[in-house]
Amino acid sequence: MENEKQTSFTLEIDNFSEKEALIQSPNFLSGGCEWFVNVYPKGKGIDDHLSLFVHVANHESLRLGWRRRAILSFVLLNQSGKELYRKDDWPCKLFCAELRAWGFPKFVPRKQLQGKGFLEKNKLIVKVEIKVVEVVDEGDATGNGTLDYNGFQVLHSQVLSVSWIFVKYPDVAVNVKQKNQQLKTTYMNILLDLKKTLDKHSHCISETELSNAGSDLIDLTEAGFKLDWLKTKLDEVSLERKKSNGGRVQELEKDIKNLNLELNKEKATSASSAAKVSSLEHTVSDLKDKLNMKEAKSCSPKHCLFHSWKADQETSRLSQVEENHGKLNRKLESDVEDSHVEASIYGDLYWSIAGEFVNQIQCAKEEYDREAS
Repeated sequence: MENEKQTSFTLEIDNFSEKEALIQSPNFLSGGCEWFVNVYPKGKGIDDHLSLFVHVANHESLRLGWRRRAILSFVLLNQSGKELYRKDDWPCKLFCAELRAWGFPKFVPRKQLQGKGFLEKNKLIVKVEIKVVEVVDEGDATGNGTLDYNGFQVLHSQVLSVSWIFVKYPDVAVNVKQKNQQLKTTYMNILLDLKKTLDKHSHCISETELSNAGSDLIDLTEAGFKLDWLKTKLDEVSLERKKSNGGRVQELEKDIKNLNLELNKEKATSASSAAKVSSLEHTVSDLKDKLNMKEAKSCSPKHCLFHSWKADQETSRLSQVEENHGKLNRKLESDVEDSHVEASIYGDLYWSIAGEFVNQIQCAKEEYDREAS
């Protein structure tokens, strides 16, 4: 720690009421590095306040491990140098390569600037006081080193996330009494992981992650962390998932109902097809009987031999079609019970072969009629 002298810098802004865009001060030196002030007349992220921030200049050249700890104060003055309004940014703030600015988004309400002589002759005078209490110019270049942030040892890569928590919820760790630094670091890592999980969209959080988040929240609360904001977030995520799951169940039930309707249609079609094929089989049998009787009564031995051979060919072909139909019909009945999609596919194939079967029967009948005449 170094006992640096306090440095002050004053910025005067003429015609302030006409200003809307960001105003950046010239650089000034304190604690062995340069700084500058950003003034947002219309507020930064908020419309009804004046916003003030102090930045480390030339931050692109900062090495990992570089840091300054500083006590900041922002003061509004009148043209006589009298202090009109002050805010001290306490405790001391950490500046590093990953965290380059501190200040007040809500420094003073804009309406308040219109009174108490803040804008004498439409001029705003801002004074910034900086007292640097720690200077480190070089550190672990790999980024794996740690630094102290409000009593917690955190990695350089975690500084932004940790600072966001403490800025947004300053009392988050006021009741943490644990002295073991390693255990405190573990708690902070759990807190960062918990925040990261709950920041995801509810649809992207698994049931396991949600259950673990609940357990982690209980453990951190028992350790002294004030996490009402995370408890609210967890409740919101849980409710969104319940609503989403309920809607999904209704969709699945509707899909199952539609599939059952389609399956019943396929079963009805299959039953009708089976009846038609059975009728065709009887027709084939009758044709065979008539053909055999005709051949037995009217043909010569040589002619009978030819017709017998031809009848055998037709019988063999019809038998093959019947056998294929039987296999297909059994397969269709089995698959209809198992799969609506497969039943539909086999149904199309079934009708294709059944059509061929009918054509062959008709050809056989026509040939028989010609022979009979």
